[in-house]
Amino acid sequence: MIELSGITKSFNSGQSNQFTAVDNVTLTINPRDITVFKGPSGSGKTSLLTMIGCMARPTSGRIFLRGIAAAVPFQQEGAEAVEITSLPERFLNEIRRSTFGFIFQQFNLIKGISVLENVMLPAYPTGESRKEFRDRAGQLLEQFSIARLAGQRVELLSGGELQRVAIARALINNPAIIIADEPTAHLDSKLSHEFMEIVGRLKDEGKGVLIASHDPIVFDSPLLDSLVEMRDGAVVNSRSCR
Repeated sequence: MIELSGITKSFNSGQSNQFTAVDNVTLTINPRDITVFKGPSGSGKTSLLTMIGCMARPTSGRIFLRGIAAAVPFQQEGAEAVEITSLPERFLNEIRRSTFGFIFQQFNLIKGISVLENVMLPAYPTGESRKEFRDRAGQLLEQFSIARLAGQRVELLSGGELQRVAIARALINNPAIIIADEPTAHLDSKLSHEFMEIVGRLKDEGKGVLIASHDPIVFDSPLLDSLVEMRDGAVVNSRSCR
């Protein structure tokens, strides 16, 4: 499980322009579920996901990962959970690489290099041989029907092709959990439905998916297991969709 206890994220603390993006959130998330965080822009959903994914630390509160083996290669045998909020940065980096795959709203692909090279990028720091993760990147491109684009520069791709490359990149280190921030924001309805079909396949493969979205195609999808509604940095409703 992913357990959040009193998570708060403030910016410019103690100053006249202090802003609280996430306000005292306590929540339990099943890491094998498709969970959508719904809310308008500025509701805190993206900030919350960046803390769950070890990309930022909360101002206060604690986050625990329980029973997610890939997350804690350094964990002592027999320990039930790891509290990620108090770990040194080097351990957070390891968790981020081994446990979470990220799909960003703007895709964040690197222009000027090929599709294949973009997919391979997150695997370089792992120490794995280049041949192994190059082969895996090629398999992912095959899986998402874009192998023909392997040598193409990403700035020449369509929106749907960019989305598939971003998903392949998120999967290169075989993470347990995919975190997607407004993944359909720049897609039309057809491609948005296609994205949700891919999400369903990822769940069938045993991966959990956490999505921040205010798109009805996403939060009204029958694939959802849980829906968390946020406003003004707080959780206003959390419910199972099953």
